[in-house]
Amino acid sequence: MYNSIPMKFSRQLIFPFKWIGFLLVLGSLFTQAEAQPFAYIPNAFSDNVSVINVATNTVVTNIPVGLGPFGVAVSPDGSKVYVTNQFSSNVSVIDAATNTVEATVTVGSAPEGVAVSRVGKVYVANAGDNTVSIINAQTNTVSLTLPVGQTPHGVMVSPNRAMVYVSNFVSGDVTVIDAFTDAVVATVPVGNGPQGMTTSPRGFEVYVANRFSSTISVIDAASNTVTATIDNGAGTIPFGLACSPSGTTLFATNLGGGSVSVIDATTNTLTGTIPVGGGPRGISFSPDGSLLCVASGDNNTVSVINAATQAVGAVIPVGNTP
Repeated sequence: MYNSIPMKFSRQLIFPFKWIGFLLVLGSLFTQAEAQPFAYIPNAFSDNVSVINVATNTVVTNIPVGLGPFGVAVSPDGSKVYVTNQFSSNVSVIDAATNTVEATVTVGSAPEGVAVSRVGKVYVANAGDNTVSIINAQTNTVSLTLPVGQTPHGVMVSPNRAMVYVSNFVSGDVTVIDAFTDAVVATVPVGNGPQGMTTSPRGFEVYVANRFSSTISVIDAASNTVTATIDNGAGTIPFGLACSPSGTTLFATNLGGGSVSVIDATTNTLTGTIPVGGGPRGISFSPDGSLLCVASGDNNTVSVINAATQAVGAVIPVGNTP
């Protein structure tokens, strides 16, 4: 997922001899009885990351990071959490077993989105200098810097880890990168102000939230062309996206509406909305797909939504501007 959504989940073994987790798009490594789900929430103006135990709906710790944390991604094995710090132009690498920062990696200017590939590479969208930094996860150093479109905000790795997608906010397009060669293979025009992205479970469709046109572009991943444009409702300002594990329902956070749009992904039509806190941004499914967590930046909370009933359960206070 994706996704460069500013919220991610992992699972932690309760056995004392080892810790391991996983990025939510990879599927379960262990049964629900053996593991606990945790959500990582960057708080942009508290300069920390809240760690929520979603089983108990409690914040278990707040991890100090750099200035203006924005994007977050979890390594495929769940051992590391990567957080972009916009105002210090670096990435905090968190050891998920101890919830402490083990390294800080300098990247480009004003990093926002971040995503991790299966082959140990971390992709960072640098909004301030129109580049993507590629971090070697073994050495915590930048191995390559790629030019992309104007003001990249989001970055996402496909479910099969073959492709990387970068949403370019000002140029209104998506850069497509081959994850094996790290070469740009396509540029796809989308709507006005593309931000968050997600894919269908098998990666056949790429969904892009266009903030200023209040639409969602549907890209065919095989041809790198837009095949549909979803009307999200005037003035909704969609920001983050999440697709259900079944691939039938798409959820979009609406900065302008204080709500989450519910979209039928089989017909690309808006079917309803879920009220949440003001200024919702990040959205992500729990590993088992039963819950949605939504970070609301205007009232400093995370709303936990039952994915089946689409009802808001717990509302959890976190830091400033999650």
